[in-house]
Amino acid sequence: MSRVGNLAIKLPPEVKVAIGPDLIEIQGPKGRMTSPLRAGITAVLEGGTLKLSRRDDSKEQKALHGLCRTLAANAILGVTAGYQKQLEIVGVGYRAKAEKDRIEFNLGYSKPVVFPIPKDLEIVLEKPTLITIRGIDKQRVGQVAQEIKNFRRPDVYKLKGIRHVGEKLIKKERKVGVAGA
Repeated sequence: MSRVGNLAIKLPPEVKVAIGPDLIEIQGPKGRMTSPLRAGITAVLEGGTLKLSRRDDSKEQKALHGLCRTLAANAILGVTAGYQKQLEIVGVGYRAKAEKDRIEFNLGYSKPVVFPIPKDLEIVLEKPTLITIRGIDKQRVGQVAQEIKNFRRPDVYKLKGIRHVGEKLIKKERKVGVAGA
């Protein structure tokens, strides 16, 4: 098992932490988040650090210990610096257009795909083919990025679609036995 749970989390000076019986409330300059504390896991503030401890050394408690520590560290980083994912749209005629509270994607379908912008996230179109998703919740930013990516998954034959910036695709040769190619 991992020993991640034993690592102390250093708190930046602008972060305020309140520990409850089953959750940790974290408030920072970008917002407020909560992190769960599972059964048998306790949190203690010592000076400028947050330490989590477990009740015993069972396999389940070790796993929950590392999970709770990582979720708390992600929440602290989220309320101070925030998280961001960038997606790029690749393909002739593929683009996005931002309106008030929604984004319209032209991805080669007969009708554009309309995506409402969630209230807890900021979605910015740097260019018509570059999308930046920002927020304080790491899981939520990744989930929305994946939802947008699923509108047109990257095609390994033509290398078109929506992908993460820097994502490498290996182009496949055409299928053998296909006539008219």
